[in-house]
Amino acid sequence: MTRSLSIIIPAYNEEKRLPATLKRIQSYLAGAGWKFSEVVVVDDGSRDRTAAVVEKFARRAPAVRLLRNPGNRGKGYSVRHGMLDAKGEWALFTDADLSSPIEELEKLWTKAQEARAQVAIGSRALDRSLIGVHQPLFRETAGKLFNLAVRVMTGLPFWDTQCGFKLFESRAAREIFRRQQLERFGFDVEVLFIARKLGYSAIEVPVRWNDVAGTKVSTLNGLSAFLDPVRVRLNQIKGRYR
Repeated sequence: MTRSLSIIIPAYNEEKRLPATLKRIQSYLAGAGWKFSEVVVVDDGSRDRTAAVVEKFARRAPAVRLLRNPGNRGKGYSVRHGMLDAKGEWALFTDADLSSPIEELEKLWTKAQEARAQVAIGSRALDRSLIGVHQPLFRETAGKLFNLAVRVMTGLPFWDTQCGFKLFESRAAREIFRRQQLERFGFDVEVLFIARKLGYSAIEVPVRWNDVAGTKVSTLNGLSAFLDPVRVRLNQIKGRYR
């Protein structure tokens, strides 16, 4: 690897998980071969010591920096904030719990280079043998139904739009994320839809994944997400992605 990388971590009340996560990412980056790398934690109006934890870590690791949202705006807003502020030529966003191990970035990067793609998304659906710890049956079934609905309503070809492990070429990311409208959990579908409309190549890559206790996605938010493909279509009709 010779190019530069930004890793974006949206964080809401993650003071307990972030120290181990940042340490693991720092250890990975030390041997990964990027000419420049940074870790950008976006604090989404946390009520705990998330910001203080990041600031303390950053004093020992200058490559780590903190962005703050104006209050609690949602995961989509946080990812957009980080992506538009990224300094690397490539930008990965990943969840604070590292449900997909950071080492899986190697797969996304390699496949993106082979396919000359501007977007590479981690997928739990293409090879379910890579899932170590499954979600509860209800959530896993709902996820499968949601992705089927996404394919029908948006025409996207992907089998898993919701895995929080996605790599973007930063020049493409700036064009995609500045058009993003949805600020909460349905944003994944929207940014992939925008990428396709703008003509960027996106590939789906099977990655290792483990369900981690403490999800921030409530059942109500999960059910509300089924409306997001409809919202994406309405935004398209209204010309909001031009």
